[in-house]
Amino acid sequence: MSRAVLVDLLHRCCASCTGASLLEDSVSDSQVFVLCGNTYREKNGFVDTFLSSCKSVHILDSSSTVESLYRFKQTLDQLDLSSITVLTTAQGKEVLAHYQNLLFTAIYDFQYKQRPVDETCPSCRGSTDSVSPGEEVREEVSTFMQQLPALKGELTVLKSALIPDCFGHGFSTRTGGVSYIPTLSSLNLFSSCRRRDPVAVVMENRRRLALHAGFHPQPMHLVKVNHANDVWVLGKAEPESYDAMVTNQTGLVLAAPGADCMPLLFADPVAKVIGVAHAGWRGTIMGVAMATVNAMVTEFACQVSNIVVAVGPSVGPCCYTMERDQALDFMSVHPDCVPDPELARPHVDIRLANRVLLQKGGVLPEHIHDNTMTHWSCVTPCTSCHPENYFSHVRDGLNFGTQVGFLWIKQTNE
Repeated sequence: MSRAVLVDLLHRCCASCTGASLLEDSVSDSQVFVLCGNTYREKNGFVDTFLSSCKSVHILDSSSTVESLYRFKQTLDQLDLSSITVLTTAQGKEVLAHYQNLLFTAIYDFQYKQRPVDETCPSCRGSTDSVSPGEEVREEVSTFMQQLPALKGELTVLKSALIPDCFGHGFSTRTGGVSYIPTLSSLNLFSSCRRRDPVAVVMENRRRLALHAGFHPQPMHLVKVNHANDVWVLGKAEPESYDAMVTNQTGLVLAAPGADCMPLLFADPVAKVIGVAHAGWRGTIMGVAMATVNAMVTEFACQVSNIVVAVGPSVGPCCYTMERDQALDFMSVHPDCVPDPELARPHVDIRLANRVLLQKGGVLPEHIHDNTMTHWSCVTPCTSCHPENYFSHVRDGLNFGTQVGFLWIKQTNE
């Protein structure tokens, strides 16, 4: 199996000494990357003989370490490589670990091979850099990310006509971010240990969304999905996981993720209370939507008749099927939720199921903005049907991106 070897010549290493370490290993089937930077290359040149037996050599000589390592990651992704051996010193490992945490995820298996510094070697002695503390690395990475061009067009959000101007809100689409992995491109807003989009890229996407939507520099609080019906009331102890949040505090941006599952936004303009929820098929059947409404009523004395609900981009019955025994649960909500129950995998309308459950709980039909409300601009397109605008688990498989619905209570000066 092919692997990548990253040769660190920046941190008290030189080509000659590190070459000896390479020759001790079998690297004939490896992709070798030489991290050197312009300064090192100009001062020291290269000793290339030790690289002659390598399958392929890539020189990482950008003007900054972050740019070199970002190029390194892009090449790894193009080659579908995730096993990396790093030849460096103890000093180099300490520095590179900061970059690794920001630019890579747990998919990438880094194995560090540290070699002692040869104090008799003039190049090793002369190439000392101070160890970069974590904060400096974070600032360097953040600055670099902000300079990257937006991909797939401009950043856009959908807005519901139901939610009044005393609230800020929207549903993100997939354009205008910096994620380059095809199924995550470009405004992916969630970093997972099982995917290739790292923290630094996702945080830059969130920053761009916040600037566009008007809540920068307020942080975005994303629900910790459990595919159930637990609601966190902000101000109380935070559970380990939950699918909904409610608050009456200004300055807090609540967000719910979605990539086929529904991001739901709840707002009471009379009591000035908001909520968000993530509703997949499990959460829908378990009643996460009404659990959110009930928390607003119980905790903040909201009237159900005042609450409006916006249903964000999500998979439609055109594209979503389930095993028949699971689909029957939706038949019990309303027969129209399963238009073809005779099939082994019937189509299921989880949007309609949420509308029915909300209406049964007392939310007024005209206070629910979903795909049935055709007289307003659409905020509930089918994610699977529109690959140019939305991420979709159903369409793209496990390596899917994430959009969000977000909501906050505006302060009086906004």
